[in-house]
Amino acid sequence: MVLRSTYTSPFGRKARIAARVLGVDDRIVISPADPRDPADPLHGQNPLGKMPCLLINGEPFFDSGVILELLDLLAGGGRLLPPASRALPRLRALTRARLADGITEAALLMVYEGRYRTPQQASDIWLDHLRGKVLRGLSAFEQAPPDAGRADLVSIGLACALGYLDWRAPVDWRAGHPGLADWLGQFAAAVPAFQTTERDLT
Repeated sequence: MVLRSTYTSPFGRKARIAARVLGVDDRIVISPADPRDPADPLHGQNPLGKMPCLLINGEPFFDSGVILELLDLLAGGGRLLPPASRALPRLRALTRARLADGITEAALLMVYEGRYRTPQQASDIWLDHLRGKVLRGLSAFEQAPPDAGRADLVSIGLACALGYLDWRAPVDWRAGHPGLADWLGQFAAAVPAFQTTERDLT
């Protein structure tokens, strides 16, 4: 299996953490991708040109949520999210996982606003809109965080979202969400793959 991603992508980090947790990381080769390069094969593998993209015998699978489900199945199933036979718990987990991903997506867009636009082009209205998404998502998890001692679809996604917020700092989240800050410390201690992948953020 080949994972097309950068080491700094928060969504690629999700896949790499999951692979380590599930014990399938030795079956995956990381192939760096550049979504901004039109010549990068990533654009043929995922027409959206987004990372990560997992290739299995050349067949592409994306996005990160799909990749984590796929890795879970390869590892026997039922470890990262409830099986299909438990429909409601599975749907609840998928919903919370999407909330974590939405925090990351909004944070990414905030970073891109500063990276790809000049200060004169940047939209304060748009940035406030994105900041609201991040803060509301964090507040929801502050009230009902996942189990910090268990690496699953929700906790991995939330940890990577918080890690990205720490790294790129589009918002100051820790002061207003002390419960989540404590949760992240507990998760990092319980899931070594989180700290291992953090060292890749250079």
